[in-house]
Amino acid sequence: MKESTSIAYTYAKSLVATRFPGNKFFEKAKVHLHCPAGAVPKDGPSAGITMATSLLSLAFNKPVSSNIAMTGELTVTGKVLKIGGLKEKTIAAKRSKVNTILFPKDNQADWDELPEYIKEDMTGIPCDTYQDVFKVIFPDVTEDQVNNLWSDVLKEENEKSN
Repeated sequence: MKESTSIAYTYAKSLVATRFPGNKFFEKAKVHLHCPAGAVPKDGPSAGITMATSLLSLAFNKPVSSNIAMTGELTVTGKVLKIGGLKEKTIAAKRSKVNTILFPKDNQADWDELPEYIKEDMTGIPCDTYQDVFKVIFPDVTEDQVNNLWSDVLKEENEKSN
């Protein structure tokens, strides 16, 4: 879990720095991701794209739709890797009234093998890279919108420290 959190943070920070260089969120923000133990076991890697998405949601000040679920291990280069348990994750998403699930493209065969009653009213979207995820989650994010998003906050902070 610790490694996938670190990878998600590194990837999100890199994406913002390269595509949205005016957005200084990751230069100033202190972020703590807490995943309590609870009763649900978590081995970590399959939450990579979810963690990166949550960090980008903060950086862009844009909430993620509550009817979208996602699963996939993320590499530092943005590749979305195969996960286990797609059937169980899809069932859990459906029970939570989610109607769209993003999953690794390498799990397409697993999706295709799911019984129709599980996929009914669900849209499955296979993703090869994080850019595929980004297009679905943040379809209307533009450079102009997010580049200067935190500039007022940072300006106030700089004025206070001077």
